[in-house]
Amino acid sequence: MGTDVTAAVVRKSGGPFVLEQLELEEPRRNEVLVKVVATGVCHTDIVCRDQWFPVPLPVVLGHEGSGVVEAVGEAVSLVKPGDHVVMSMASCRVCEYCRTAPPGYCVDHYNLNFGGRRSDGSATLHSNDEPVNGHFFSQSSFATYALAGEDNVVKVDSNAPLTILGPLGCGIQTGAGSVMNSLAVKPGSSIAVFGTGAVGLSAVMAAQVVGCTKIIGVDINTDRLALASELGTTDVIDASSANSVEAILEITSGRGVDYALETTASPPVARQAVESLALLGTCGLVGVPPTGTELAVDFHSVLFGRFVRGIIGGDARAQLFIPMLLDLWEQGRFPFDRLIKSYPLEDINIAVADAESGATIKPVIEMPS
Repeated sequence: MGTDVTAAVVRKSGGPFVLEQLELEEPRRNEVLVKVVATGVCHTDIVCRDQWFPVPLPVVLGHEGSGVVEAVGEAVSLVKPGDHVVMSMASCRVCEYCRTAPPGYCVDHYNLNFGGRRSDGSATLHSNDEPVNGHFFSQSSFATYALAGEDNVVKVDSNAPLTILGPLGCGIQTGAGSVMNSLAVKPGSSIAVFGTGAVGLSAVMAAQVVGCTKIIGVDINTDRLALASELGTTDVIDASSANSVEAILEITSGRGVDYALETTASPPVARQAVESLALLGTCGLVGVPPTGTELAVDFHSVLFGRFVRGIIGGDARAQLFIPMLLDLWEQGRFPFDRLIKSYPLEDINIAVADAESGATIKPVIEMPS
C-alpha cells in the first residue's frame, strides 16, 4: 500500500501544473516519507517544465521542500517520525567527487536529480497503473507528501517555521553558499551581484555577513534594487539605464571588484560580470541557461589572472550549512523571510507566473493541512 497524494503534474513541455491524485510508494530501507508543509518555487523547476533540461514527462517537480517526517525505512538512523526537515539535493555519496567535494559535483548528479526515477529505474509515483516521473532532486515536493533519501533531508529545530524553510534547500543556499563557500569571499573585499532575485539577494545578505565593505547589486528591476539596498548593498546599478561595467569601475575607482556573482543565466550579463573584475578577481556563474548555451568572453579579460567558475548549490553541505543559515536568521543577520510570499497549492500556476514576471522574488507553495 502506498500513500495517496495531491501533486502538481506537468504533462507537456511548457504546460501548466495540474493537480492530480497520485499514489506515492512507501519508503524503502534508506528512504524517508515527508508530509510536505511548504515548498519553494525555483527557477530550476520552471526550466525543467520548459524542457531546458530534458526531464522525462509527465513529472512532478519541486525541490525546495520542508515538512514533517511521517515514516522511515528500516535502515534510516538520521531522522525519525515527527522530526522537522528541509529537503535538499541528492548525491551518490560514494564517487570520487562526493568523497572530496560538495555533493553538487557528484558524478551521477544529473541522473539522481533530474532522471525522474530512483537509480534502479523504478518510479515512486503512479496514477492508477501509469508511472509518473518524480524523485526530482530525490523529493518531488510539489505534492502533499514526498519520498526523500536519508542523506538529502536536514533535521531542523521544531520551533523554526516550516512554512518558510523550504527555499533554504536550494535557491537561498545557493546564493549564500556561493559567497561563503564557493568564492570564499574575504572581509573587506568587494563584490558585484548580477541579478537581485532570490539567489542574488541571498548572496547580498551573505556578503554582508562575511564583512564585504563594498556590495554592488545590479538589476533592471528597481523594486528589487530597493530591497537589495535594505538587505545590504552599498551601491546599486539600474542596468536598464547604465552600463554596468562602467558603473562598477566608477564605484571602485577604476579597479573593479574582487568577486562577481552572475545569477541571471544571460551570456551578455555573464560577460559583464567577468569584465567587472579586478585583476585576480573571481566570477561565479550560478544561473541555469538552456543546455548548449555558450559563453563568450574577451580572452584578455581572463588572461590577466581573472577566474571564472561554475557553482552548483553554493558548494554547500546541507546538513551543516542550512542549520548555520537558520542560526543567522534567528540572530536577525540573514532575513531571508523578506524574500518570500506564500501561495496555496491550488494557486501554483499563479505563483510560477509571478516568479517568471518578477512580481514575487521567492514564491512558496503551502500545502493543505
